[in-house]
Amino acid sequence: MRRPLRAIVAAGLAIAGSVAVVVAAGPAQADVRICEQYGSTTIQGRYVVQNNRWGTSAEQCINVTDNGFSIVSQQGVGNTSGAPVSYPSVFFGCHYTNCSPGTNLPLQVGQIGSATSSINYTFAGGTFNASYDIWLDPTPRRDGVNQQEIMIWFNRQGSIQPIGSVVGNATIGGRTWQVWRGSNGSNNVISYLAPSAISSWSFSVLDFIADTRSRGLITNSWYLTSIQAGFEPWIGGAGLAVNSFSASVNQGTPPTSAPPTTAPPTTAPPTTAPPTGGGACRVAYTANSWNNGFTGSVSVTNTGSGTINGWTLAFTFPSGQQITNSWNATVTQSGSSVTARNVSYNGTLAPGASTNFGFQGTHSGTNQNPASFTLNGAACTT
Repeated sequence: MRRPLRAIVAAGLAIAGSVAVVVAAGPAQADVRICEQYGSTTIQGRYVVQNNRWGTSAEQCINVTDNGFSIVSQQGVGNTSGAPVSYPSVFFGCHYTNCSPGTNLPLQVGQIGSATSSINYTFAGGTFNASYDIWLDPTPRRDGVNQQEIMIWFNRQGSIQPIGSVVGNATIGGRTWQVWRGSNGSNNVISYLAPSAISSWSFSVLDFIADTRSRGLITNSWYLTSIQAGFEPWIGGAGLAVNSFSASVNQGTPPTSAPPTTAPPTTAPPTTAPPTGGGACRVAYTANSWNNGFTGSVSVTNTGSGTINGWTLAFTFPSGQQITNSWNATVTQSGSSVTARNVSYNGTLAPGASTNFGFQGTHSGTNQNPASFTLNGAACTT
């Protein structure tokens, strides 16, 4: 849940290096105390622990151990309807040019064979969330703000909530999560809120990345830049602790693509069978643009009374967009005309059922939405 203020402050520090005192890198010893606003150190010769008091000038001090850290003082007060005051955390990867020792991040999502992590928290009083952050960007960024933030809320205390609004639920890693989506004005945020506190867990980071990708927010060409775990305090927070943290990202063949965990695969007809059941349909199209690139997310709903067995969605780009890759559908383009066909697991749409697919592309400065869509030759409402 980073805010533009954090990026502005961080940029200012890069220009005026004397503003913050950074603890020298190297293996941390037990009971290293950091009170500097952006002070950091390393532990286990692998991870960086940072104070990261980005939203307040009030004192915050953390005590760094060989395995994690605890907050020993936090005097700032944040607006519970707005941003927290800090994000003391431990991370693997790169954060505002500060990279953990020997990290292999940034690494393209499509080149990641496995990404695992474990975390153990101690909770205390105050208003806070126990926040686990996964950062991704279309470029191998080692500095500045990434475009997509995945937040896992292991716990929250007080009248605070994730950025944006609720968009549904997901089952990931055998647990149920409430999913929120929004933007903090600097980057897009998707948050997975646990229904009750989780103090310790070992899990696959790739599971959350895969769910985010299935929603059309990123693609396999994006880069994982860092994995972070800590706390976002609004009020108080002394006694909160990360007792242990580990993260490992290995290059290799990623798991076979699968549909979102919220929509299990359904049996599709043989690929040689012609599409049937044109019926009525509804299409929702959203785009996320940056510079000369964009991602598109498409939801197709069968609003007719018959089942659709195999579907082909057609539309035209009005301003010269070009698709470079796609997921959850086979997408082809000829000039401005685009055709998307179902894949093996989402070809059957019962009445009222929906499916989603997405793509990444380029544009020349204008990224207008398609004006109309047809499904199996029949016009859809939008």
